[in-house]
Amino acid sequence: MDKLISNLIRKYKTNCPFTLADHLNIHIRFADLGEHTRGIYYSKLRRRFIVINSRLNSHWQRFICAHELAHDRLHRGLNRFFLDEHSFLNTDKYERQANQFAVQLLLSSTNIYYGETIEHFFLRNGVPTEMIDYFD
Repeated sequence: MDKLISNLIRKYKTNCPFTLADHLNIHIRFADLGEHTRGIYYSKLRRRFIVINSRLNSHWQRFICAHELAHDRLHRGLNRFFLDEHSFLNTDKYERQANQFAVQLLLSSTNIYYGETIEHFFLRNGVPTEMIDYFD
């Protein structure tokens, strides 16, 4: 995953998930997805889409874009809804990987300062502190 992220950043000279999605020809849409869904990644007729819940604040929208971008890069071709309903696979594994990818991508352009707490590091970089468990 580290190599994938560094290659993306090096090739497109950014760690912004919205810009990366644009370069990768992934269409971004915003919609009211209700209370419980933050984002969706899907492809249809060879076009790829990320839909982000418009109810979220900008930090969460950025994180969700990075998370869904991870599904494109790591799990393309997997349909989580199908897997949940028709298989015994643990989809939590894919969600954990997508969260790790998103945290690494969004924090890749900066370092933690001496004496800085992880919480402050996340806040300073606009990454939701709920994702601290995915930081390594």
